[in-house]
Amino acid sequence: MKFVADTHSHTLASGHAYSTIREMAAAAKARGLEALALTEHAPEMPGTCGIFYFQNLDVVPRQAEGIRLLMGAEVNIMNPDGHIDLPEETCRELDIVVASIHLPCYGREHTPEENTRAYVAAMKNPYINIIGHPDDGRFPFDYEVIVKTAKETGTLLEINNSSMRPQSSRKGTRENILTMLDLCKQYDVPVTTGSDAHVDADAGNFSNVEKILDYCGFPEELVVTTDFEKLKPYLNLYKRL
Repeated sequence: MKFVADTHSHTLASGHAYSTIREMAAAAKARGLEALALTEHAPEMPGTCGIFYFQNLDVVPRQAEGIRLLMGAEVNIMNPDGHIDLPEETCRELDIVVASIHLPCYGREHTPEENTRAYVAAMKNPYINIIGHPDDGRFPFDYEVIVKTAKETGTLLEINNSSMRPQSSRKGTRENILTMLDLCKQYDVPVTTGSDAHVDADAGNFSNVEKILDYCGFPEELVVTTDFEKLKPYLNLYKRL
């Protein structure tokens, strides 16, 4: 498959990432991408930017280094009720919103039933476009429920390249991704691809994604990042038009 978009990456604004907007854009362009989403960690992640960063993104040009930029956020799912750490009116104005469970914001004491409920509630938020890295075995949940809910709500499920790195702190990611992809094939549910890059060298890096998609024979028509026209209907940017 040829990927034209990366829907999850970070600049130094996230606090534990290392490259600028232009450095990330140039690296994505060099990999042959057309579009890059810059989804900084939302305010409850330690060390990241505050709410005013996200409320001021209208000043950022949406083209840089010959690539289309999608300016957004990776919001934190904070509890089993699916509460997130940016207001709805802020999310509505972002080009793209990824919602993820992160250990510092959510904790690890919740049950699989609570984790499932958290994801379902987040997907019912009309301004959340993507569930980020739904592969981490530290937060087990019911994959069939999540895949069916993604279909009902029009939310994209992410295949996260960073999750499959040998150094990743996430647990059981390969097995979990294969389980999710099998269900996505069964229920005809689209997925997206995110590098989760925290440095320009990884922008648009889908080396692990390519291997897993090839391994399970996942259909290209269900991968929205192979054609920007397939991705557009899922983005807040185009829902507002």
